Amino acid sequence: MAPEPTPLRRPRADQARQVADILRQQIHAGTFTSALPQEGALAAEFDVSRNTIRDALALLKDEGLIDRAPKVGTHVAQRKYDHGLDALLGLKETLRGHGDVRNEVRTAILVTPPPAVARRLQLDPGEQAVYIERLRYLGDLPLSLDLTYLVPDIGAEILERDLETNDVFALIEQISGGPLGSADLALEAITADAHSAATLQMPEGAALLLLERLTKLDDGRPVDLEYIRMRGDRITMRGSLTRQPDPNSWELT
Repeated sequence: MAPEPTPLRRPRADQARQVADILRQQIHAGTFTSALPQEGALAAEFDVSRNTIRDALALLKDEGLIDRAPKVGTHVAQRKYDHGLDALLGLKETLRGHGDVRNEVRTAILVTPPPAVARRLQLDPGEQAVYIERLRYLGDLPLSLDLTYLVPDIGAEILERDLETNDVFALIEQISGGPLGSADLALEAITADAHSAATLQMPEGAALLLLERLTKLDDGRPVDLEYIRMRGDRITMRGSLTRQPDPNSWELT
């Protein structure tokens, strides 16, 4: 009989991080309506020590997800809003059902875009674009700072529309008379510079999600290039992915 494998001795910090990841997902999914289970119950569920549970909860408290107090217990402080990665939706469409999204329009002008932007939008050298900067709120909570470049024919008409209550996507479809088709995007984590932090009412150096998105009409024409800074403490990006089969991987060697 083969000998039993020697149990792996894992540092407590590694175990705490693992527990925190699972609890974080449960908080976002609404598993806990208010209070989290007591430390003893969590320790039994995850088969770790109570000290490990305390370390995991400390991580979540530092993130602002939970509050803890003696004789009160551990309670959910806030949940994040899901932003899908598998559908082309504006913020107002994404957060429908959570409240009203309103936009503080900080800038809306014609500009000569940087050459890199002009190339992405397939503009001629020196051709102007419309530049719009919006601070986007859910109720009184600032969620994102959106910097948007639009092709001039559609952008000029958007400047005449209501930008305070509408998604740009909806306005593009109204003006073009057809649906948006697809988007190329990149998502990365950055830290908030002093200006962005003050604008989004968060600490300098806090986590931001930077979404760069080039959106095209149904015929493939690029019309909208955005750089969107989203509060990492308020928004979670989610999507459903499918794996494309690779027949070569099934061959036996």
